Amino acid sequence: MMISVLIVLVIIIVLVGTLYLHLHSIPEKVAHGKEGVHFELVAVLALVALFTHNNVFWVAALVLAFVPFPNLASPLTSIASSLKTIALSKVASVPEPAVSSPPAQSIAPSGGTEAVSPDMASRDATDTEVAIEPVVSPEDKRS
Repeated sequence: MMISVLIVLVIIIVLVGTLYLHLHSIPEKVAHGKEGVHFELVAVLALVALFTHNNVFWVAALVLAFVPFPNLASPLTSIASSLKTIALSKVASVPEPAVSSPPAQSIAPSGGTEAVSPDMASRDATDTEVAIEPVVSPEDKRS
């Protein structure tokens, strides 16, 4: 009689443990078809609920398993592709300015026999090169 009660008690403990683990895996089974991040979040919450025995984590995992995450990447990708299309259409519609090339002739400087290349002859007064000298502080001059 004592042996049969012990066997029944062990079977009941194993069945209750199996039911407990099955109950805690319900949110993971519901979220199994969802995208990766959604499933991982539900799985972590269910695991935390299993080890901490806090029902709040299990309820949160169950709620998240049933609530779909909004797809935020799709509208942002659509906006980016639309802006790219608009930018490319504006670049294509802007006419390029007509650039006239200077005549290919050499200009001789006034006093020498060297010829200046057409590249140098076509430069404006704004294209002058300025030498930048370093600023020396009064302390550096003393030493």
